[in-house]
Amino acid sequence: MTRISGANINNDTYRKGSIDAIEKYIGHPIPYEIAALAKKFSEEGGTPLIFAKNHVVLGLVNLKDTIKAGLAEQFARFRLLGIKTIMLTGDNPITARTIAKEAGVDDFIAEVSPEQKLNYLLQKQKEGHTIAMTGDGINDAPALAYANVGVAMSSGTQAAKEAGNMIDLDSNPIKLFKIVEIGKQMLTTRGSLTTFSVANDIAKYFAIIPAMLSPYLPAIKSLNIMQLATPESAVLSAVIFNAIIIVLLIPLAFKGVKMVADKAINILKRNLLIYGVGGIILPFIGIKIIDLILVTLGLT
Repeated sequence: MTRISGANINNDTYRKGSIDAIEKYIGHPIPYEIAALAKKFSEEGGTPLIFAKNHVVLGLVNLKDTIKAGLAEQFARFRLLGIKTIMLTGDNPITARTIAKEAGVDDFIAEVSPEQKLNYLLQKQKEGHTIAMTGDGINDAPALAYANVGVAMSSGTQAAKEAGNMIDLDSNPIKLFKIVEIGKQMLTTRGSLTTFSVANDIAKYFAIIPAMLSPYLPAIKSLNIMQLATPESAVLSAVIFNAIIIVLLIPLAFKGVKMVADKAINILKRNLLIYGVGGIILPFIGIKIIDLILVTLGLT
């Protein structure tokens, strides 16, 4: 990571950078007053940049990032979903600690280079983690390229935009949370619909199998626990119920299962109860009602 930069104009050299980089450039510690002011800025969450000309310190500038509104609340929601948030920054540890506390992230790593960011990401992936990352600088580009989900800011560098999977036109890092939530909602919806479909088949088997095999295996009539009137009404009721339930599931498939900020195990239990147990009970009731209607109308 580049911690010092500048220009040479005529016979003068101008440099700006971190304290340690400037001290290495001038060959001795920076003045005490400037060092104390830089530490104060760091403790307030700022990034102090020291300016020097011809190996003489001129002063410093304090750069302060603005924490996006609602960021801490989003981190809290992610924590409930079992997602850990980590800030990787080139800032000094004091600044990084202050920003991390203000933003509400779970952990931070300060003074990291692009190579260190990438190595950290690859190590977490080897451990089985799925990584979503957002960034806007050249230093973020290598990690954005290897992240499972890489979101570059529209206001960022061209290198970051080319490395990411997608570009956030609003340049709002909170969008990353929404992207992850949409992904989790898609997976949850697919799992819920599959669970409901499999659970539905249980009732259908109790309707169709006795109807098909009872003429050949009288003992199998005991499986007709819904007491369907005739084999014909049993098959017809199951087919009609299946046609109705498919139509009713289309809006759910488009809208998706509502995501709740909770632990994964609690979400799984809730969906198994609704779409698993509910998927077993509903067909028994629905098929029986359709059978009664068919018999009443004299259609079987």
